[in-house]
Formats: sequence, structure tokens, C-alpha cells
Amino acid sequence: MTERLADRIARQIADHIRIEGLGEGDHLAAQALANRFRVSRAPVTAALKALAAAGIVEAQANRGFFVRRAPDDAAAAGQGDDPLYGAIVEARLSGALPDRASENEMMRRFGATRARLQRVLAQIAEEGWVERLPGHGWMFLATLHTAEAYEQAYRFRATIETEALLQPGYRFVSAELEELRAGQRRLLEGGIASLPRAGLYEINAGLHETLVAWSGNRFFLDAIRRVNRLRRLIEFRAIADRARLDQQCREHLALLDLIERGDMLLAADFLRRHIGQALDQKVGLVE
Repeated sequence: MTERLADRIARQIADHIRIEGLGEGDHLAAQALANRFRVSRAPVTAALKALAAAGIVEAQANRGFFVRRAPDDAAAAGQGDDPLYGAIVEARLSGALPDRASENEMMRRFGATRARLQRVLAQIAEEGWVERLPGHGWMFLATLHTAEAYEQAYRFRATIETEALLQPGYRFVSAELEELRAGQRRLLEGGIASLPRAGLYEINAGLHETLVAWSGNRFFLDAIRRVNRLRRLIEFRAIADRARLDQQCREHLALLDLIERGDMLLAADFLRRHIGQALDQKVGLVE
């Protein structure tokens, strides 16, 4: 583990606190954070200790880490609200922005300063769909661009995610389940309207990844994480229409209730229908 990794995870946890609207006393489960950011617990623990030193979280003996105060808005500036982020998304989806581009080219295309562009590209790099090249170049990684590929991804998700719920060793983690439930409730209480599209995507994709993680099958989880990374950009077009997200959150809460009760056959059937209905509603938006 490098100090750079711990610093990056600390920034992501701070963004997580802000995006989820977490308040004083809310629990930060280390394993849930490790699952969300796709790292081991070690860098998460190091990041939480750094945030504790900054007064953002506090460590309680034998209980873990809890939010002490929200991160400063200045520390979170540029994380998802900058219109430049959306402009880059649309340029990639339309094919106007090539796989490889220099900072100078993008500064001219988007009319942005280098500092602003680098800040947004750094966020995109943390999300996993661009990589820095030597010098001032950047390489955008593969993503879904067509409605046909989007539909195939959803059908793949329906197969893998429902099968994950039926694995013999499936065990939910109570603290993580409560965190997921609280996140959906915060969306219903105003987050749907107020959060940036990146924040909405992270919350809901993270929920589905956690459900798969509880299967204990790392191959299922790796597959879903890859699909979620590939569909991130094209999903932003669907998220632009937020009217259906209220129902989506309510379905997520109902699904969590079924899992908590142990009704796994019913939960798997519910999840399959949930994913299928989402596809029917969203595929037209991304064409």
C-alpha cells in the first residue's frame, strides 16, 4: 500500500460522505468501503485514520469509525458538478472525442483551462475510464456506446446478479445492508433531485455490487464491476431523466427487505424483474 493510494481513498471517502449526505454519528463500515472502492481493508483503514486526524471522522474503540462532520465544500469542489464533466461524457458517447487526446486538444475543444481540465480528468481517472499517458496525453478506456450493447449488458447483469442471490453461501452483512437502506432513503428524501449524475450512479451501482459481493463469489463480483465500469458513461444519458428514480429506490428498499428476511427465491425473481423493467424504461433514452 502506498501513501498515494491511502490519500486517494481518503478523498473518495470524503466524497462518499458528501454525496450520501452522511451526518454526525453515521457509521463508516470499513469492509463496505473496501468493496465500494475495490481495494483491501488496509488502505481504507489508513484513509479513515487520516480523515480522523483531519477531524472529519472519529474512531471509537471496538466500534469502528463514525462521521464527525461533513467535509469542507472546498475540498469537494469539482467532483461531479462541473459541466465540463458532462461535456466530456457526451463527446465520448458521440465519438467526437477520440480514444487518445492531448490536454491541449481538449482545452481547445471544451474551452477549459488546464487546471480545470486536469481536475476533471483526475476524477474520471479515479472512476476508471481514462488513464494518463506520458507527457500531457490521456487515453480513454473502452465503454459501452450503443443501445444494443447497453441492452446486452443489462441482460448479462440480470443473469449474474440473480444467480448470485441463489448461491448456497449467500450471507448479507447487517451493517452494510443498513448503509444501503439509508442511502436509498436519503435519495428519496431529496438526493434524487440534488445529487450530480455521477453521485447517483455510484450509489445505485454500489448497491448492486454489494448484493453480488454477499454471494462470496469473487468471479461474479469482478464481472459485475467490469460491466458497471463499461456502462457508466451511457448510463448518464438515462440518469438525465430522474423521473423514474423514485420508483427505482423503492424497489431497492423492497429487495433489501426480501434479502433480510431470507426469501432468496422471491428476491432473485424480484431482482430479475427489477433489472428487466429498468432496461425497458431506459433503453430508449440511450439510443
